[in-house]
Amino acid sequence: MEDTIAAISTALGVGAISIIRVSGSEAIKIVDKIFDQDILNAPSHTIHYGHITSNDKIIDEVLVSVMLAPKTFTTENVVEINCHGGITTTNKVLELILNNGARLAEPGEFTKRAFLNGRIDLTQAEGVMNLIEAKSDKSREMSINQLTGSVSNVISKIRTDLVNIISNIEVNIDYPEYEDIEVLTNEKILPNINKVKIELTKAIKNAENGKLLNMGIKIGIIGKPNVGKSSLLNALIEENKAIVTNIEGTTRDIVEGDFLLNGIACHVIDTAGIRETEDIVEKLGVDKSLAIIEDADLIIFMLNNNEELTENEKELLNKIKNKKHIVVINKIDLNNKLVIDDQNLIRISIKDNIGLDKLKDKITEMFNLGEITTDDMTYLSDARSISLLKKALNIIDDSINNLENGTPIDIVEMDLKTCWNTLGEIIGETYTDELIDEIFSRFCLGK
Repeated sequence: MEDTIAAISTALGVGAISIIRVSGSEAIKIVDKIFDQDILNAPSHTIHYGHITSNDKIIDEVLVSVMLAPKTFTTENVVEINCHGGITTTNKVLELILNNGARLAEPGEFTKRAFLNGRIDLTQAEGVMNLIEAKSDKSREMSINQLTGSVSNVISKIRTDLVNIISNIEVNIDYPEYEDIEVLTNEKILPNINKVKIELTKAIKNAENGKLLNMGIKIGIIGKPNVGKSSLLNALIEENKAIVTNIEGTTRDIVEGDFLLNGIACHVIDTAGIRETEDIVEKLGVDKSLAIIEDADLIIFMLNNNEELTENEKELLNKIKNKKHIVVINKIDLNNKLVIDDQNLIRISIKDNIGLDKLKDKITEMFNLGEITTDDMTYLSDARSISLLKKALNIIDDSINNLENGTPIDIVEMDLKTCWNTLGEIIGETYTDELIDEIFSRFCLGK
């Protein structure tokens, strides 16, 4: 990390301003070469008005912010150039910076440097990306807590509890002759490990809630043609986004929209009607619909109240029975010809605006959205962290089983150290270069 990096930190396009960020030991010297004001001796955290020039020609009128190490995001010297918005001007200023000694930053490299330089831990770094991608106020609030270290403190507390247990075990193993040391038995250490299990179980439950806050709920609407799938999507998102006609096969590709439910982002997908067809284009749409069944968090299977179940619909019911699903029977204003038994069944009439509230209440119930509180938003939210938490819990369960079966305490200690290291991977206390590269490659350029 001895080189100096630069990138555009704002979205490319026409706008009032765009910002180019430069970080590294040579950041100030490089910008000074193209800026018509002297910033080599500028105090830290000051802003300077002037012009970016090339061969005595003015490229842009700018404001240059100078921030000296170590009190910066990356802990390195950082310069930010506020240009007039526009692709051509912004790219030209970036080009001059690169020509004078900087290197184009990789995606997420500024945040990666902040992590590697000890400015933030891995959970806080992921909070930066979550904040950028926040889809609701709740996910924004959760990301802020992650960014400020509140989430990291939860993991650090559990690791501290583990260290206390491990240190007591080691004292007993290394200094058995000391009479003033309490002799640890399996029965004495078990309550402390059970406390760790309780904390991990709580953290996993919160993490699952955090994943909902961060990622939202992906809802796929499936069914045969002309059962009201597009009408339901339009009703949920309160927008006429999907084309609605009484002609079968109108929807040939997926149509998507979003709505908020209890502060949780719901991404709903209207799929092509599933049926046997010789139409090549419609068949592609049907294939996509079947793929949605595997990918969605929730399946809404729509049926017509005035039509008997077809063999194809029976097959679809069997296909989704082990997934989270809701069977929605539409057109209840018409004569009932449908006989079906499913515990997650809602009857509606989209035309008469009947039953939509019951459908939303059912989704809220299935995902426990009413239990996601906003008074404690110290949630982890990504699949990597959740996987590591579950791995740590499995290790603790093994430790408890070993203790109850009389396994020597030094063997249990090895399990506890493995658990401690596993939790360290969440906050980046232990990591591999490959893991770090993979995580930060998902960040946007300039962040």
